[in-house]
Amino acid sequence: MATLDIDGLHKSYGGLEVVHDVSMAFDHGEFIILVGPSGCGKSTMLRMIAGLEDITAGTISIGGQVVNDLSPKERNIAMVFQNYALYPQMTVAQNMGFSLELNKMSKAEIAVKVEETAETLGLTPLLDRKPSQLSGGQRQRVAMGRAIVRDPDVFLFDEPLSNLDANLRVKMRAEIKALHQRLGSTIVYVTHDQIEAMTMADRIVVLRAGKVEQIGSPLELYDNPVNLFVAGFLGSPAMNFLQGHLAQDGSSSLTLGNGATVELAVRPDSAAEAPVTLGVRPQDIEIDPENGTPGTIKLIEPTGADTHVLVDVAGHEVTCVLAQRVAMSVGDEIRISFKTPNAHFFDAVTEARLPTSNPTERSLK
Repeated sequence: MATLDIDGLHKSYGGLEVVHDVSMAFDHGEFIILVGPSGCGKSTMLRMIAGLEDITAGTISIGGQVVNDLSPKERNIAMVFQNYALYPQMTVAQNMGFSLELNKMSKAEIAVKVEETAETLGLTPLLDRKPSQLSGGQRQRVAMGRAIVRDPDVFLFDEPLSNLDANLRVKMRAEIKALHQRLGSTIVYVTHDQIEAMTMADRIVVLRAGKVEQIGSPLELYDNPVNLFVAGFLGSPAMNFLQGHLAQDGSSSLTLGNGATVELAVRPDSAAEAPVTLGVRPQDIEIDPENGTPGTIKLIEPTGADTHVLVDVAGHEVTCVLAQRVAMSVGDEIRISFKTPNAHFFDAVTEARLPTSNPTERSLK
């Protein structure tokens, strides 16, 4: 069983520590995605799992075996790179079978494994072509096929779709997810694209500055982010944040810095003399001509299925995703409602998410 366990992992370059005491454990067959902004340490961690980077401290275990001192070849992992890393002088079949040839497998066995994998990936008609004769998506499938033929314990993907156009990325996401379901192998996948993370992962690891911020299923992280960073990182468009002070009478309203008031459906359980940050996803904001918070439209972006509207609310830019089409123009006044039970609150200093309740329901208890 290809479990993956990371315990107390550190990585330093001289006096610069880029991975800080990371510990996490994954079961056999999980699809794990590491996400975070550029420079957060996700690719460095992947390379340490692969054996391409030395470990400063801590342990990595695959299938219960500590692999710190094993070479990449001895770890029985396969890695798919961002730039495909195919040999230009070799055919597709030769690229896919090259690692098996290095392992002294017979030509007959190599041919069988390459043909089976090519059939799985739809590469059979392309086996005699060279990489220069392939599209980007075809090259990526060849790189995946080269990994699959090795039958590894763990697959490692380092931003494999970043060089593809938007439509092909969507198609390849579906292909990789379907491939994982067929193979049932453990996959660790690095990306900066949170849409890839949300649509493909069994669990997501959110990293910031070499530290783990949160680990959980996509919907768990989306619905219950532990802090402001995770809330802002996952979701497209990003969550809106407004800082202010809650009403002292226990009612549901937030007073912004310039005195404007936003009415709410929920509020933090803790009291509220300290400033808090309100977080509301664009999809949870609605037009409310009667009782909504006033604002001015700065930008309208119709996408077909819905409409993205950027609104200036008392000096704060607020993005709304509206299901209806908007018969308004830039500069028009609009009233929008933040009264959603899905609102989040964060401590303005620590950025930790605060538990919430509905004051109306609380007063009836």
